[in-house]
Amino acid sequence: MASLAMAAEKLRDLSQPIDVSLLDATVAAFYGTGSKEERAAADRILQDLQSNPDMWLQVVHILQNTKNLNTKFFALQVLEGVIKYRWNALPIEQRDGMKNYISEVIVQLSSNEASFRLERLYVNKLNVILVQILKHEWPARWRSFIPDLVAAAKTSETICENCMVILKLLSEEVFDFSRGEMTQQKIKELKQSLNSEFQLIHELCLYVLSASQRTELIQATLSTLHAFLSWIPLGYIFESPLLETLLKFFPMPSYRNLTLQCLTEVAALNFGDFYNVQYVKMYNFFMVQLQAILPPTTNIPEAYAHGSSEEQAFIQNLALFFTSFYKSHIRVLEASQENISALLNGLEYLINISYVDDTEVFKVCLDYWNSLVLELFEAHHNLDNPAVTANIMGFQMPLLHGMVDGLGSQILQRRQLYANPMSKLRMLMICRMAKPEEVLIVEDENGNIVRETMKDNDVLVQYKIMRETLIYLSHLDHEDTEKQMLKKLSKQLSGEDWSWNNLNTLCWAIGSISGSMMEEQENRFLVMIIRDLLNLCEITKGKDNKAVIASNIMYVVGQYPRFLRAHWKFLKTVVNKLFEFMHETHPGVQDMACDTFLKIVQKCKRKFVIVQVGESEPFLSELLSGLPTTVTDLEPHQIHTFYESVGHMIQAEPDPQKRDEYLHRLMDLPNHKWAEIIGQARQSVDFLKDQEVIRTVLNILQTNTSVASSLGTYFLSQISLIFLDMLNVYRMYSELISSSIAEGGPYASKTSYVKLLRSVNYYYYYYYYYYFAFVDLLKVLK
Repeated sequence: MASLAMAAEKLRDLSQPIDVSLLDATVAAFYGTGSKEERAAADRILQDLQSNPDMWLQVVHILQNTKNLNTKFFALQVLEGVIKYRWNALPIEQRDGMKNYISEVIVQLSSNEASFRLERLYVNKLNVILVQILKHEWPARWRSFIPDLVAAAKTSETICENCMVILKLLSEEVFDFSRGEMTQQKIKELKQSLNSEFQLIHELCLYVLSASQRTELIQATLSTLHAFLSWIPLGYIFESPLLETLLKFFPMPSYRNLTLQCLTEVAALNFGDFYNVQYVKMYNFFMVQLQAILPPTTNIPEAYAHGSSEEQAFIQNLALFFTSFYKSHIRVLEASQENISALLNGLEYLINISYVDDTEVFKVCLDYWNSLVLELFEAHHNLDNPAVTANIMGFQMPLLHGMVDGLGSQILQRRQLYANPMSKLRMLMICRMAKPEEVLIVEDENGNIVRETMKDNDVLVQYKIMRETLIYLSHLDHEDTEKQMLKKLSKQLSGEDWSWNNLNTLCWAIGSISGSMMEEQENRFLVMIIRDLLNLCEITKGKDNKAVIASNIMYVVGQYPRFLRAHWKFLKTVVNKLFEFMHETHPGVQDMACDTFLKIVQKCKRKFVIVQVGESEPFLSELLSGLPTTVTDLEPHQIHTFYESVGHMIQAEPDPQKRDEYLHRLMDLPNHKWAEIIGQARQSVDFLKDQEVIRTVLNILQTNTSVASSLGTYFLSQISLIFLDMLNVYRMYSELISSSIAEGGPYASKTSYVKLLRSVNYYYYYYYYYYFAFVDLLKVLK
């Protein structure tokens, strides 16, 4: 520490050249494995040096005299700060001196193969510094930069490789990272300069790609081109040998991924129809090469799973190429009969890539499939509205009367063209359907078990997109959708395709298209699905397997409320089956039963409060009579869900007298328990302090809350029964919380006992606002 203190004094004196060996030792202390105090002291010294406005004048001296890479980086960090914030305020001699020095060091290190490889990290940092200087100096004060760079690149292959890195950095700085760093005027000036001088860069790139045999240089050139292709004038791409040159490199494993990235940039460009011929030629030539590299019979998901990182990157890049090309140019391929085969082959590749077990790859594919299917659906859906259809099809001029029939014919031909890919896409969506919204049972901050709906996770977003896509696909061809799903289900029955995951994804897919068919077709389809699922449950052995099948049956049934509302006996059978499941202790079955019951009741609640044909009383009355038996095996959070469901049924009853009677019967169990607790509390107030009693009180209040959430204002008669007693309980528990914290200090608030008391008091606030809000509302209504 004493030596560092002495070093600090010496280093801070910048009136003479800095002691580089001392600076090396300080930097080493900062990055070293010494004590925490030593590193902190070294950090303070380095920060003091960095904030000194004269420190940058020592940069050249440091770079010339140190061998330590970390010290070099420290010096360049100091210089970077000056370039960013003070460059234009420096005298011109100092600016030119630093600019020339950095350029010379870069040329010196990159002219020699050994030093270029050895000092690669240092050279890369110097490149970044040079580009930061360029943002100030070029083009106004350094007009010869691009010609100088191109001239230097032609003197040595390693210099050329580094020049490509500099050009790539420059393009990224100007076009990708410039916002917030430079004024709009400066950005515009740099873009114009790059555009006007790109011919030299273009010639250099073509020269390297045609003449060099050096792998690293060709890779650097392709990487630089990739950065430039999104903005350069189109003539440099389509009116030069560039595309042919790129396609020449595509089959070569060393350059395949970089070339594909370049071709993807070209594919994503869309500036009208002027270069359509070139795009068609590029696509067809690409497809010929691809079939040699990746034969159409290849099992792409399996190849991806066992492939190297380079091979996996190739599949990812391939997905990006196809989706980019089709988004901008699929119409060009459709327009000519000789291109149809190549188009369909490409779509086949993309469908196979969509089966790859990689989330990011699938997202890329799914995004495109969704846009294509939406486009086909909208054209099909708007056949009766030619003007809308013409707009979707890309026609800008007004339609004459005689053109309408031809337009309808075109749409039907287009649907026919995509019929086979769309059929395969339906199977893809069925096989890979994401999990719908799920309800998790979690513990809140007070230790209570609560239900939490996952609303914004990636899987749910993916489910919504897949559901939308499959609904559009169903509208385009209901028969094929039905056929694909039944075919998949028959493979479950035969055992050929049986697995929990396969059955889950199939049932999620079946549930997702609810409402997309005509009612009669949907009824017939659903009957066949349920019949097959019941058969599957019957023939499958093992309790776990049967539980999975039962869960899926209930999920599917819950997704088709239109069918349930139209078939009372079936609805009643389903609900009674759910009541049976509520006694099943197999993991997850009771939660599934309660959640499905809630979902069905929310969509069919009116059916439960009217007397159905062949019944002597409404189902709700029958349910309330057997309620104690139904809920006897449920956990508290499951009981709350059940009570919320019954609350929805009661809410649908239009007769106020019957509604109050149903509510009274529903709340009989919790009210009886509440009265029992309050009765014992009146004899001895300490009874309320027992943790089990507190939990029971909490459970009763949560049950009331669940019913209140579904009944709304109709719950007022129930809350009036318990409100005053609840107020007394609240007062007592508030005093208990205060005394516990007074005796146990601040940590007492984190004990399970205090958390439990606070949970009860939370519900008091809920009912307090509920009660007075609705009392005021009733006064207004009267």
